[in-house]
Amino acid sequence: MTIEGNKDEADKCIDIAQNAFSAGDTEKAERFLLKAERLYPSARAKELLTRVRAAGSSGNASKRTPPSTPSSSTEENVRKRKTPSHQPPQREYTQEQLEAVRRVNTKCKDYYEILGVTKEATDSDIKKSYKKLALQLHPDKNHAPGAAEAFKAIGNAAAILTDPEKRKQYDLRGEEPVQPQHTHHQYYARGFESDLTAEELFNMFFGATAFPGGGPTVYARRRAREPEPREAHAGLVQLLPVLVLVLLSMMSGFFISEPVFSLTPSSKYPVPRETVNLKVPYYVKENFHTDYQGSLRRLEMAIEEEYIVGLRHACQRERNYRDSAAWKARNFGDAKQYADAQRLRTPSCDKLHDLRA
Repeated sequence: MTIEGNKDEADKCIDIAQNAFSAGDTEKAERFLLKAERLYPSARAKELLTRVRAAGSSGNASKRTPPSTPSSSTEENVRKRKTPSHQPPQREYTQEQLEAVRRVNTKCKDYYEILGVTKEATDSDIKKSYKKLALQLHPDKNHAPGAAEAFKAIGNAAAILTDPEKRKQYDLRGEEPVQPQHTHHQYYARGFESDLTAEELFNMFFGATAFPGGGPTVYARRRAREPEPREAHAGLVQLLPVLVLVLLSMMSGFFISEPVFSLTPSSKYPVPRETVNLKVPYYVKENFHTDYQGSLRRLEMAIEEEYIVGLRHACQRERNYRDSAAWKARNFGDAKQYADAQRLRTPSCDKLHDLRA
């Protein structure tokens, strides 16, 4: 809800409180004034709330009966035991909703597991899975503890994995050693966060009224009464940015092209080639010679750069594994195991050395 919308709702609450106060119902008046203060604090609400509380205090004092009557004493004790009526009720959730939140927040090791897809998942698979989980974990539908954090996690996952460049970098960092002090979020995020908020991403997929009339975390609500023509026009103007975002997200799928090459052979990339400079092997589609119109030199420079980056990461993993094995052998005092660890090969490091030679 916008600030202007909050002010309108707050004014309505003050009007209701004013009518209740005039009718002598101070409890109802106080309840609606407190709601108005939460929506949009104002001097008018504060002044009326002071008058209502003063009237309520004097009214309670005048209604007290002498303590000599047993029944009146009992009634007074009952009144003292009553809890304030303006406390918000506890929101309920199911065990299934709680398990869904816990799975994302504590059991997943990467963005693929968070969305429940494989590393070979297509852009369409990722978006389909996000939509299903977003409806399940949205804080206006799922009131389990940690739902907002889980909702943010699936948004980050979808945003990173549907961006080809960020997904490639995320995968390259996938098997780097994890520092013990890292939190679970740092573990699966690997330093990659979405540029969009969870709310913005959700609205791009579903629009701004997926859960109208929800709780305090609703991102866009409908008004409680039917809007007048002028208000309806203003509402449409406010929705225009969201509609533009939705349209752009739908159109972006048509302009995202598939990679021209792959460093590993597959049914989609069956034709082997190698770069002229470093002799790096790569694979292209069968129609590469007829369809590719770009600079072959620039393409092969990009291929060699990606290949070298991959070798660096693989070399680091091999060295970490060798050092870890040597450390364990030294810790247990096993000379044979230590010697075996020292002899472990690091083929990626060797390839990287040969390229630099």
